[in-house]
Amino acid sequence: MCGAAIAGGLSKCPGCGESLASQAPKTRGVNLLTVLTVLGIGAILVALMLPNVRRARPAARRSQCKNNLKQIGLALHNYAQAYGALPPAYTIDGYGKPLHSWRTLILPYLDQRDLYEKIDLSKAWDDPVNAEACNRALPDFHCPSDAGPPNHTTYLACVASDGCFRPAEPRLLSEITDGLSNTLMVIEVPSDRAVPWMSPNDADGALILGISANSTLDHTGGTQAAFCDGSVRFLSADMPVAKRRAVISIAGGEPVDF
Repeated sequence: MCGAAIAGGLSKCPGCGESLASQAPKTRGVNLLTVLTVLGIGAILVALMLPNVRRARPAARRSQCKNNLKQIGLALHNYAQAYGALPPAYTIDGYGKPLHSWRTLILPYLDQRDLYEKIDLSKAWDDPVNAEACNRALPDFHCPSDAGPPNHTTYLACVASDGCFRPAEPRLLSEITDGLSNTLMVIEVPSDRAVPWMSPNDADGALILGISANSTLDHTGGTQAAFCDGSVRFLSADMPVAKRRAVISIAGGEPVDF
């Protein structure tokens, strides 16, 4: 009787007098409850996952930064194999003016030969003729944690009188008698010391020795560095000064314990 009443459009069953609204299917309420439950569970899962995502992002950037330095180390070794020595920290003109960084010289070994061939090596890195290349952002030279200009780099060579790189002169790997695995080649400096990647500016001993927990570091607790054997290590911001001096020196005979 109730089914007939519903079909006839009545509000009450003529047989029992019960409201037909109470007999209507309640699927709408059930479906809404299900949706709200699923949304609630989803919100809880997202809230639980967010801390892990936040932790993963710095780790991923640090991993990419390490890979950048590995590629740079490999490129330097390939350059040394081709030319018999590491490149000079920078080239100079006939008057001794710095022209181009070692970073420019290793471009062909970073799959950037086309860019390399567009650069006029007879003119300075900041000459207008080289402006297009200078403004190019190269991911291999840029730590993903560095918020600075994309055409800047924090990857600077160790340039010192007893260090791996020398101004305007190549360095034979055989001169590094302290051991390739114990000698610093390229270090990631604080982000406020970043330079344009084409710039012939690098890290001297004072800059490397001055890195501390108070520096503007792109990675919590320290910085990454490529060594002459191509390995990359994370150096603590609290690394003792004596140990830093030891890794800077290519032939000091100091013991280095990693």
